[in-house]
Amino acid sequence: MWEDSDSIPRSEDTHMSENIRISTLETTDGASGSFGAYLAKPQETPKAAIVVIQEIFGVNAGIRRKCDKLAEAGYLAIAPDLFHQFEDGIELDPDIPDEMDKAMGLFGKFDQDQGVRDIAATIAHARKATGGGKVGAVGYCLGGRLAYMTAARTDSDASVGYYAVGVDNLLREKDAIANPLMLHIAEEDGFVDKETQAAMHEGLDGHPKVTLHDYEGMDHGFATEFGDRRSEEAAQIADERTAQFFARHLA
Repeated sequence: MWEDSDSIPRSEDTHMSENIRISTLETTDGASGSFGAYLAKPQETPKAAIVVIQEIFGVNAGIRRKCDKLAEAGYLAIAPDLFHQFEDGIELDPDIPDEMDKAMGLFGKFDQDQGVRDIAATIAHARKATGGGKVGAVGYCLGGRLAYMTAARTDSDASVGYYAVGVDNLLREKDAIANPLMLHIAEEDGFVDKETQAAMHEGLDGHPKVTLHDYEGMDHGFATEFGDRRSEEAAQIADERTAQFFARHLA
């Protein structure tokens, strides 16, 4: 997939990373398979696990860095390769126009229901790997939408979505959200217009399990690890809120 070696030491003192395979959930006709995932783990026993849900660019360097940072904070972090629906190991750069175009095309063909089933399989894998411990999820862009769906459809103990797209079309599922969900909303998001943002607030502000945070002047992708989209100040604020959220709900 993304590296040739099976186990990659990132630091003698912080964490290790490796590429793994996760079994898919068995389908109604008994079919099964597996998909790849990037795993980062702390040197010590992890305090919990977090599934990191990709953008439309696959499990690229930015998503792997999200996992590494979570491992440095003491979590076992796993990013499933959801684009295995098309081929293994897709990773794209949003700052390269042709790769952005390819990503948008993949987004249009992506089976989101299957994506959530793969996230559920990853949660089950993570829960087993931590001896039945708590498992959260955090997603970005497409992954932000999938984080909302994860909160509604899986047993994730706490979920976070950054600049989730199309949540207004998923509000019918809000009553199924049983565990805490936090959404970070970019007020100038080129993919989530003001009408959609208003619908999210109208539908979710009164939900006892949901917290929304708005980021004035921010566009889609402001918390990416690398590239032109990142806004350092807003990213740090959002990431600190996320850290506190997981510390509270995954303890």
